[in-house]
Amino acid sequence: MENITVYSTTWCGDCRRTKRFLNDRGISFEEIDIDQDPASAQRVIDWSGGRRVIPTIKIDCESKPAAVILHNPPLAALAEVLGL
Repeated sequence: MENITVYSTTWCGDCRRTKRFLNDRGISFEEIDIDQDPASAQRVIDWSGGRRVIPTIKIDCESKPAAVILHNPPLAALAEVLGL
């Protein structure tokens, strides 16, 4: 089972594209608006090595020892990680 969190903003076109991709495939996810959550915005910056990259997608999977973090991935790469 995978738990997916999408760190995004309301104004980001790539964020809307990613969320639409997940929704169209019936994949549930939690969305965090980093404009409204400074701690999450800092988490994104920490994960990316100092940049505020959105969407940032965190995938926790029971079969992997650590979460997978993707920064504005192409949809093909996201599909591959999700096994689609």
